[in-house]
Amino acid sequence: MITHDLVVVGAGLAGLRAAKEAKKSIDDVAIISKVHPLRSHSVAAQGGINAALGGTDSPDAHIRDTIKGSDYLADQDGVEILCRDAPGAVLELDRLGALFSRTESGKIAQRPFGGAGFPRTCYSADKTGHMLLHTLFEQVIKDGIEIYREWYVTSLIMWGGKCRGVVALDIKSGELHTITARAVVLATGGYGRVYSRSTNALINTGDGIAIAYRAGSPLKDMEFVQFHPTTLFGTNILITEGARGEGGYLVNRHGERFMKRYAPGQMELAPRDIVARAIVTELKEGRGYGKGSEDGYVHLDLRHLGAEKIKERLPQIREIAMNFAGIDPITEPIPVQPGQHYSMGGIATDTSGATSIEGLYAAGECACVSVHGANRLGGNSLLDTLVFGKIAGAAAAKYASKMPMPAPGDGNDNNNALQNDKSRIDAILKGVDGGEGGEGGGDGGEDGGVRLSVIVQKMRQTMLSNVGIFRTREGLENAVKDIKKLKDMYRNISIDDRDRVFNTELVQALELGCMLDLAHTIAAGALAREESRGSHYRLDFPKRDDRTWLKHTMAYFTKDGPGLEYEDVRITKYRPDGRVY
Repeated sequence: MITHDLVVVGAGLAGLRAAKEAKKSIDDVAIISKVHPLRSHSVAAQGGINAALGGTDSPDAHIRDTIKGSDYLADQDGVEILCRDAPGAVLELDRLGALFSRTESGKIAQRPFGGAGFPRTCYSADKTGHMLLHTLFEQVIKDGIEIYREWYVTSLIMWGGKCRGVVALDIKSGELHTITARAVVLATGGYGRVYSRSTNALINTGDGIAIAYRAGSPLKDMEFVQFHPTTLFGTNILITEGARGEGGYLVNRHGERFMKRYAPGQMELAPRDIVARAIVTELKEGRGYGKGSEDGYVHLDLRHLGAEKIKERLPQIREIAMNFAGIDPITEPIPVQPGQHYSMGGIATDTSGATSIEGLYAAGECACVSVHGANRLGGNSLLDTLVFGKIAGAAAAKYASKMPMPAPGDGNDNNNALQNDKSRIDAILKGVDGGEGGEGGGDGGEDGGVRLSVIVQKMRQTMLSNVGIFRTREGLENAVKDIKKLKDMYRNISIDDRDRVFNTELVQALELGCMLDLAHTIAAGALAREESRGSHYRLDFPKRDDRTWLKHTMAYFTKDGPGLEYEDVRITKYRPDGRVY
């Protein structure tokens, strides 16, 4: 049995920041990551991180913009912490060696981003996440924090109703281990791979969210899923909002800057939910390129910015367009379409990062404080990881310092958790004999089980088609039915690789179980919420309904699917108002 005072699961920005902060007060801190930390999805963030660093901008303005951008679903006490701590979080990373782009006077450069009243997005060209992740990883190495690379956490260890560690699979050896701890911080990122069209890395399968949900922690606001307006057509690689922040235009096939119809005040820099819906509307009404709303696109035109500015401010975007689309944005517009990008919902936490399970904390995209509400503003996600990663790390360390280390036989069910996960993995490796098989030729494996790819493809397609940018009762009901069928099929899955050593197919099977649980909560929450708010747009309920729905959805795990309850939004001084841009 492995023991540590504090275990952080996830090595993206939130996890690294939590571990670094915890290390200040307790010595024995460890990080578990299913990939090398520098392959964490934070590395893919491009555009920047928000902070009101002075001038005419202020934290109060940042708070107002964030609450309005959230369509008034954000908990305002959390937003105040996020925005007031923002300048300190950015300046702290600057002092640690983060290489921000600079103005001619040497100040940190800032660019405009969607939904913001001021240019408050600090950036490092268009590789901000890459720069921040490398900076914090260096700090974690410097602090001597132990990292378990390529270990996959399968469940939480519970002890008298408290979280006291994790069960984890060493992917390299195929061995399962219990890692006992006084406290655990989950920082495992989002679940974008639930959808077929996503900017997210292949690792973004919502594992941490799912294991907390199964252990009894409620999930909050899972129906709110952000679609980024501009992903590269054909691959859905992110094309940063910074491209529009630098002055890029969105144009339809008539050469028209169509955002004047949807957000005449802020045009291309309206919040992401508004821009994404505008693009899909253009496609539905025949003003785009390609084959309609499913396989169509519009153009992001940067040519007027000039070669020098593109090379200086957007070098990675140029590389992506050239390498993956054969297009040089200096001379040609970029074909873009919306793609799933971010998870506003996640593990419900308070403003300290604490969950409803004692000893379990969460931060970053896997958590829901909630500071993003129904729609996150660009530039606030990296900020969320740093601000609440730090807070959760400090709170978990304070808690851990007061708790005894669980002892075997002292109410600790680590052996039960280990045996349960061993049995689950053994069943997957063994496969099924004479199972139900797939629905039609080619779906089943040689032993009669269902192939992972069949379930994955059907799940992702139903989520994109029925739980995407525009939603209806019929589509959501179909999604719930489809997901229930897929969960039944999952019980009969078959994999080809039966070895235990570095079995990535086994990991994919475990990830799929997590994604199905989360897909169910997203669809069920969306079906129940009969209004339109932020990223959740119901064609059959197109208006926001504050009287009935100014509340958070809380999803609880049951064997039959999510049980839904509701919780009031925490409002301090900003009453819900119109959302016009």
